[in-house]
Amino acid sequence: MSIIELILLSAALAMDCFTVSIASGLIQKRIVIRTMLVTALMFGLFQGLMPMLGWLGMSFFADAIQKFDHWVAFGLLAFLGVRMVLDGLKSDDDDSSSFDPSRFSTTLTMAIATSIDALAVGLSLGCAGYTTFQSILLPIGVIAAGSFLFSVAGFYIGAYAGKRFSFPVEIVGGIILIGIGLKILIEHLCGL
Repeated sequence: MSIIELILLSAALAMDCFTVSIASGLIQKRIVIRTMLVTALMFGLFQGLMPMLGWLGMSFFADAIQKFDHWVAFGLLAFLGVRMVLDGLKSDDDDSSSFDPSRFSTTLTMAIATSIDALAVGLSLGCAGYTTFQSILLPIGVIAAGSFLFSVAGFYIGAYAGKRFSFPVEIVGGIILIGIGLKILIEHLCGL
């Protein structure tokens, strides 16, 4: 793969991170540097780690992964999305929101859920001629960096929009997460 192809692959994989980061920024309505950096680092780390795991395990579990990876991603994103929608429907007097993008457990769940498709990319990289550990480092680095950058951009966009517009951001964010999960599920079930 050329560097241009790797950048395009990275951008495609980073779209889920970008969208989830927008939702996180919408909820926080301001730039919280620590939360933004932890989110972007976790997304970048998992987007880089998953292709590595896919590449390593290509010969061992290629068929098994493809049978259920989309269900896992859908389940995690739907769970987070439903929690966000339910939190958004609570009265304004109740400040006990269970969806908090600054919580490590929430960030970890989002990072895993948005990076499961990168596992399959790792499998395909093994089939595309990346046969040595040294050869896989460049694609993994480009994928991780792209996800990091898109996550930072998404967080800024979400925080900016959250300050400017008054709408039920947790409900919108939850619907976005559920939509991403459905998109992943439908793409895999329909073979898109």
